[in-house]
Amino acid sequence: MKHLTALALAALVAGAAPALAQERGDVSLGIGLAGVIPESGNGVLAGPTPISVDNGYSLQLTGEYFIANNLGVELLAAWPFAHDVDTGGVKIGEVKHLPPTLSLQYHFTNKGNITPFIGAGINYTTFTESKAVGPLAGNDLDLDDSWGLALHAGLDYRVSDKGALRTDIRWMNIESDVKLNGVDIGKAKINPWVFGVSYVHTF
Repeated sequence: MKHLTALALAALVAGAAPALAQERGDVSLGIGLAGVIPESGNGVLAGPTPISVDNGYSLQLTGEYFIANNLGVELLAAWPFAHDVDTGGVKIGEVKHLPPTLSLQYHFTNKGNITPFIGAGINYTTFTESKAVGPLAGNDLDLDDSWGLALHAGLDYRVSDKGALRTDIRWMNIESDVKLNGVDIGKAKINPWVFGVSYVHTF
């Protein structure tokens, strides 16, 4: 609930600025950069051993189709994000993941160059690579795929009739069982904030 409240407040503040309408049948494509910032305290392994997942940065792609005026369905894609996994300050793993996310989004309408929007949907995170390093080197490290809620808010600033610069923030519920040599040894609670900057073109 606290994540939903934070995103709603951000959208209300943004709503004070003028915005542009998006019409039914419009399609927008976006390309930019995103940073995945996991929550602190990312879970525990076997026993009371805490783990930490560091930040990851990568290319993000978005596509949105407007099913009604101001109301769109967006698909988020990305190049894999890479993260180190630590425990007690010691690096024990390296993982890469893809977080495709499908969201229903509402774009506010006023007059001017700024369009705020909010959205919510479903995230699917698949861990494409995982490698045990350091004291666990030589073992088979694996993180299960994850399904969870995703929340989204942002601003589009028009730079041309069809183009806009976008800044946005997402929260994703990503929790994964961690296995070592096929044995369940704990859970990684990543639950990140995702910050993005991109260029969006409407067709």
